[in-house]
Order: sequence, then structure tokens, then C-alpha cells
Amino acid sequence: MSTSTAPQPPADPRPLNPSARTDAPAPQLGGRFARLPALAGWGFLPVGLFARLPLAMLTLGTLTLATSVTGSYAVGGAAAGAVGIGSAVGAPILGWLADRFGQRPVLLVSAVLNAVAVLAVIATAYLIPGVHDAGAAWGVIAAALAAGISCPQVGPLARVRWMALTADGRSAGGSTDLDVALSYESTADELTFVLGPALVGVLASLVAPWLPLALAAALTLTLVPAFAVHRTHAAVPRRAPIGTRAGDGSTGQSSAGQARSGGRLAGVATVALPVLAMVCMGTFFGSTQAALSAFAAGFATSEVAGLLYAVMGISSAAAAISVAYWPAGFPVAARWVTGAAAMAGLSALLFLPTDGWGMVLVLLALGLPVGPVMVTVFAIGGLVAPPGRLATVMTALASGIVAGTALGSSMGGQLAQEGGHQAAFLVTAAAAAGLFALGAVAAVVVRSRKRTAQAS
Repeated sequence: MSTSTAPQPPADPRPLNPSARTDAPAPQLGGRFARLPALAGWGFLPVGLFARLPLAMLTLGTLTLATSVTGSYAVGGAAAGAVGIGSAVGAPILGWLADRFGQRPVLLVSAVLNAVAVLAVIATAYLIPGVHDAGAAWGVIAAALAAGISCPQVGPLARVRWMALTADGRSAGGSTDLDVALSYESTADELTFVLGPALVGVLASLVAPWLPLALAAALTLTLVPAFAVHRTHAAVPRRAPIGTRAGDGSTGQSSAGQARSGGRLAGVATVALPVLAMVCMGTFFGSTQAALSAFAAGFATSEVAGLLYAVMGISSAAAAISVAYWPAGFPVAARWVTGAAAMAGLSALLFLPTDGWGMVLVLLALGLPVGPVMVTVFAIGGLVAPPGRLATVMTALASGIVAGTALGSSMGGQLAQEGGHQAAFLVTAAAAAGLFALGAVAAVVVRSRKRTAQAS
């Protein structure tokens, strides 16, 4: 009897690439990361990377367009907030649909709907020039909400594919390929969320404020379908409809039904841990952004905060890549606890700098545990996901980051307004401490699952 919840390969176990064996040693040329194209094919990497770029452009692009056309920060902020709310709500819905109907149809439909919604944002923004009241700008806000809800969740669904592609290797006792894949995915997220806002700034300032969103719509219509139809989607098993599993049709099995119900409740509680961790991670990000804006305004302008924040992103991306080379004897639960403890400890240094260069050094150090913790939490999310619910869990993790970022920005901004950047950094430190506490609980849960598996 096995209690593993790792995604299983489809009924036809033939690899997508006949030359790729999940139990083969890492190729010499390119090291461990050369395993990724061997598993998924070379085309999957660039398509999966750039297909997530529109999501990285959407929030800032909407903020820039609405603010520029209306001349109102309130309208721009409301529209950008609608994108975030829509994405937080829509991501797990799209994940559930992908689990039920498969990734390909869900991605194809969401790509078309999202492109239409983004074009609607452009159109409605230019229909209300000079409107300074967010209530009168309901059209652009509604379009922005629709754009957020329908945004294709390429990053989380790419992780689902990697987990399916590496399932054979993990069942044989190896997890190196999955570590490498998740390290790459976290780095890809970091890169796109640096490149996306940069593209928005350059195109909006040099050409026109509508161009970034138009480009995002064009990329969605071309790259997301390419990702959707890539042959890796066939590796992901679809969840069986309710009532088709063995034993579901029997009656008089009340005790078994109660056991299944209890198991579902335990499963929900277990999945809640990594989701809450991502809410804490988002709160960490959002409060740090708000605090850095207040900090930068003290010696330069608030716009410098973006450059300071990018410093943490650089070290976070580099450290995420390094997870691929961490020893297999360093289990995921221990990685979470250790990384979160480092985040909590280094967060105390945020209160010390008085100039930009001092803050740069602190942010470089603080970013080092951030990337590995994100890689680890996604990995644990994959381990505890119920069978057939992997896409739902992955998108819920991404949704947690979005919701947490909004929460952290709100709390941090309010405290920064009242007490300066150091007050806002209190939220950052508290979020890191919350990550550590959740990691400690997760370590107990993982240890209990292992004991149960050994007893079985």
C-alpha cells in the first residue's frame, strides 16, 4: 500500500521523447539542466518561458494605461487591483478545469478570452479620458477584472507537466530531475517578472501607453496556444469523473465513505499549508515593495524602489537555480524550515540601512533564501496534492502569491504612511516568521506521512 500523491504517468507509459529515460544519468554536456530538454524537448523551454510574459505585463500595463489616459492614480490603481483580484480568483478555477478537462482546451479557450479582455481594457480606457472618479470608470475596471480572471496560468501548469514527466524517476527513488525543473521554473518566473515591467516601461514611454497591453494580447494569442498544444500536455493524467473509481458505485460502504471523507479533510488541511505559505511569501513581497518605496523617497525618489527590489530578485533567481545541485539527503521539509529561518533572520537587517548602497547589500543577502523556499514550497505542493488535483493545487499556490502581495502592499503602505519604512518592514519580518512557522508544521506533517507509508 502506498500513500504517495505524486502525479502518475498516463496509461501509455511511453516517453514523449523516446531517447529520454527518466532513470538515465544526467548528460555530461550542460550538466543537470541538460536533462530538461531531454525530458520535454528543446521547444518547450522557450515557449514555456515567454508564454508567461503577458501575465507579468498585465498589472503594470493596466496601471500605466489607465493612469495615463484618465490622469487619475485612483482609476489606475483600481484597474490594476482588479487585475490582481481577478487573477487570484481565476487561477484556481482554471487549474480545476485543467484537472477535469485537460490543459490543452482550457489554455486555448483562456488565451482567446484573455486577449479579448485585454483589448477591452484598451478600448474602455480610451472611452473615458479625463475621468478621475474610479466609480465612473467601471468599464475599464470590469474589463481589467475579466483580464485577470482569464489570464492563462502557464507557470503553474508548466510545473504540473514537469511533475508528470519526472514521475517515473521519483517513483524509482530519484528526485533530482524534479528539483532541476522546479529550480528552472522559479528562475523563469523571476526573469519574466523583471522583463515584463521593463517592457511596459520602455514601450509606454517611448511609443504609446496602449502598446504594452496590445503586445501582451498578441503574445497570448500566439505563444499560449503553442504551449497548450505542445506534446508535454499528454503526460499529465486527467482526473477521473466522480463515480468512476473502483468502489464508488457500491452501496452499504458507509465506513469506507466516512474514511474517504476524513481523508479528504486531512488532504485539504495538508494542501492548505503550502497555500498559506505562498500567501506569506506574497505578503513578504508586497510589504517589501511598499517599504522600499518609502525608504527610497527619503534619499532619492520612490521610483528607485523598483531598482532596489530588482536586486533581491536577482539573488533570488540565482539561488533558485542552485537548488538543482543541493544534495538529495537534504529533504524538502528541512529546506523549507532552513530557508524560512534564514529569511526571518535576514529580515532583521532591513531596519539597519540608511542609504541605498547599504540596502542593496541587505537585499542581495535577503534574496538568497527566497528562491529556494519558493522552489521547495512548490515541490511540497506537488507532493501533497490529491490525485487528479495537481493543476488545482499549483494554480492555488500561484493565486496565494497574488493575494498575499496585495495584502502586503496594503498593510505595508498603510504602515509606511503612518510610521515610515521601518514600520512597513515589520510586516515583511512577520511574513517571514509566518513562513518559518508553517514550515515547522509542514515538517511534522511530512514526517507523519512517511511513518504512515512505512507502516503500510
